[in-house]
This record gives sequence, C-alpha cells and structure tokens, in this order.
Amino acid sequence: MRTTLLGLPVDILSFGETLALAEEAMRSGLRRQHVALNVAKLVNARQEPELDRDIRSSDIIGIDGMGIVWALRLLGEPRAERVPGIDLFERLVGRCAAMGFRPYLLGATTEVVAAAEAELMRRHPGLVVAGRHHGYFTAADEAEICARIAASGAHCLFVAMPTPRKERFMLRNRDRLAVPFVMGVGGSFDVVAGKVQRAPGLVQRLGLEWAFRLAQEPRRLAARYAKTNAVFGWLLAREIVARLTARRIRASSPG
Repeated sequence: MRTTLLGLPVDILSFGETLALAEEAMRSGLRRQHVALNVAKLVNARQEPELDRDIRSSDIIGIDGMGIVWALRLLGEPRAERVPGIDLFERLVGRCAAMGFRPYLLGATTEVVAAAEAELMRRHPGLVVAGRHHGYFTAADEAEICARIAASGAHCLFVAMPTPRKERFMLRNRDRLAVPFVMGVGGSFDVVAGKVQRAPGLVQRLGLEWAFRLAQEPRRLAARYAKTNAVFGWLLAREIVARLTARRIRASSPG
C-alpha cells in the first residue's frame, strides 16, 4: 500500500511482500525499480528536486530507516516496518542461487566488488553472477557499462553507490539496462566484503544501527545526522500539530 510521509510517497510493505515483488519481476521480466527511503534521503529530497523526482519515479519506495517507521506509526500507519536494504539484498542473492537467477553487481571499488562477489558465491553455492563492475566510472563510460549490463542477461542489478548518484543512475538508465529488478544497495558491498562492520543483531532490532555507524565514523556522519535529524524532527512535529489542529476544527464545526 502506498501512502505519503511529509509529502513524499512511501510503500507500506513487509519484508516478505518486498521480496515477493522482486521475485515476481525477475520471473516475469517486468521491470521494477526499488529505492530505499531513510530520514536523510527524505530531508535531502525536499531540497533537491532531482532526488525528489528519482524517488517518486521508483516502482517500490521501501522503508530503510527506523526514523521513517516511527514517524509513520505516529501518523497512524501501525503496519509500517523497516525492510533493511542490506538484508533484502542478501536474501535476494540467496533466492537467485536457489531459483537460477543471475545478479549483476555494480559499485564500490574494484577490490571490494570482487571480494563481495567471492563472498556471496561462498555463502550461496550454485550462484552464477552475471557480471560485476566498480562504481568509479565517468559519465563518458556510462553508456558502455549499461550496454555490458544489458548484454549480460542479468535478472537483477544491485547498485552500490552513494545517494544521489545511484538513484540518478537507475532512473536515467533503467530503460536501456534491460534488467527486470534494479535496486540501490548503498554500502552493502563493503559490508559483505568485510570492509565495514555491521551493527550487532540486538542493536539492529532496537533500531539503533545509525548510532553504531555514527560511533564508527563520527567525523563523517555527526554533522549530517545532526542536521537531517533536526530537520526531520521539526517537519514531523509541524505535521502532527497541523493534523491535530485540523481534527479540532472538524470537531468544532456545526453539523
């Protein structure tokens, strides 16, 4: 079910429902693009029209941030749940191995994407990877890379680039990629390759994975988190007040 949060569309989907939509796309060949939404991306999209367009143009706008979950629940969407992008990515790779689908890995450095491929093949015997390419290519190389991906016969493409580069790449090229399911996975290759440590399971379940990342990279993330979280909190408070005010006006209206 699609709803809106602070003016931006978001899909209320469980992990299983999201997985099923991706598998359906790979089976049928029907193109389906997935973008993961978190607090930083939502806040930045309000200031960047291109990012806003990239998100709105996606077929699945998934929830990949507990801040989004908490906000939706506060605003009356109790079914909202987080579908972590890295977990979805790893589960889909497992389904590829089981069902004979072939993923293409795009992004990170040459060494990291190669290590991620090797680790995924170790975890999932029988997995056939359609291809891989690092993410440090220029605009002049983009057409050739898209042609390689299209020629690979991949059933799904995982794009491990930062926002907004991956969203821009997916929207700009989705018609010529000829891949049924396309998904941005951010830094997932770094995690799979063992370059970046993921938060322990308890921290993930408590919705504090962002705090674990902040502890690992305080200089890079502290200012960003402070800014986007403050803006998000203000926007959410304003929305709650507006809804309460509207409710009171309706209640006091005659008839």
